[in-house]
Amino acid sequence: MEQLLPRAEKIAALLKSRNETIAVAESSAGGLISAALLAVPGASAYFVGGGVVYTRKALLAFTQADEAVLRTEKPGTEASALVRARIFREHLTTTWCISEAGTAGPTGSRYGYSPGHSCVAVSGPVDATRTVNTDSPERVRNMYAFAAAALELLEETLTQRR
Repeated sequence: MEQLLPRAEKIAALLKSRNETIAVAESSAGGLISAALLAVPGASAYFVGGGVVYTRKALLAFTQADEAVLRTEKPGTEASALVRARIFREHLTTTWCISEAGTAGPTGSRYGYSPGHSCVAVSGPVDATRTVNTDSPERVRNMYAFAAAALELLEETLTQRR
């Protein structure tokens, strides 16, 4: 967790200084993105909530989203991660949302992605997406890599918007 904290602290400072809020919709990162953001003292000033939406069933249950909207994009893509981020941001009425969905391993996904593949997305006043490929079947290593990539994209997006 310590490796994620420096970036989470920078994100927290940016969000607090702007009075902005964030939600998190993560999957294969397993809660690490939320944990990093919540580990920063004063998180209640910017962190509204989130969930580990590991399955489509969970995403639908948590957000009451229209399944037809989810079907517009193939799972495991940047576009799909962005749809998830937009759904959570709207549902929790936040300034920003960071979304992550991937294949931690040790095996690939039913959509044809190898372990170590994830897509992250930021939805807010500006949107951003990124694909992560670690080329590793090591589950825990991938979970941390996905969380780090999500936080990196969020920090970059917040910094560019100054």
